[in-house]
Amino acid sequence: MWSLENLGRVRLSKHFYMRDFLYSEIGNYHQIQNLPRDPDLAIANGTQLCTQLLDPLEDTFGRLAIRSGYRSPELNQYGNDNKLNCARNDNPIECHIWDWADGDRAIAGTSLAIPWFTDQYELGRDWRDLAWWIHDHLPYSGMWFFPKLCALNLDWRPQPQRMIGSYIAPKGLLLRRGKEPNEPLELRQARYKDFPPFRGIAYP
Repeated sequence: MWSLENLGRVRLSKHFYMRDFLYSEIGNYHQIQNLPRDPDLAIANGTQLCTQLLDPLEDTFGRLAIRSGYRSPELNQYGNDNKLNCARNDNPIECHIWDWADGDRAIAGTSLAIPWFTDQYELGRDWRDLAWWIHDHLPYSGMWFFPKLCALNLDWRPQPQRMIGSYIAPKGLLLRRGKEPNEPLELRQARYKDFPPFRGIAYP
């Protein structure tokens, strides 16, 4: 039997615990609990998100700022019904509900900002530099970029869709699901040649 204390202490990866993804400003303000119906499934999918995507990002760029992690179906639906920037529960790209019982919808995602990149974005750097770095280095499924902080939704799926979209100009889809990038690899690499080495942070 899961308790909230034990659930929060579950370590998903080298850098992340389940507690890192349970806080919700919407839930806190509107007094809606944000707990998974199926903790084991949420943990399994969240582990994949953290080990395959978030750990390499933190190993490369330093601390990540998790803005919105797991959302229960009840919390997410409330956010959608009240226009609080939550997609519909049945939206096929909704990535915050980690414990769908249907295995075909296995997914885990989070909204995050990368302070290392945010500082450069606020000085005018192109969001696509980061998008192409992630595309060329990580097995992501989807990315959506947002104007504030150059935050992004980043998600994992067992069969990655490899789609990139943005609400930052140029808005829309940079890469459609199943398509190859328009920019050749050499041009993409030139965009991020000054980025830190992949997994470049040394730990004791």
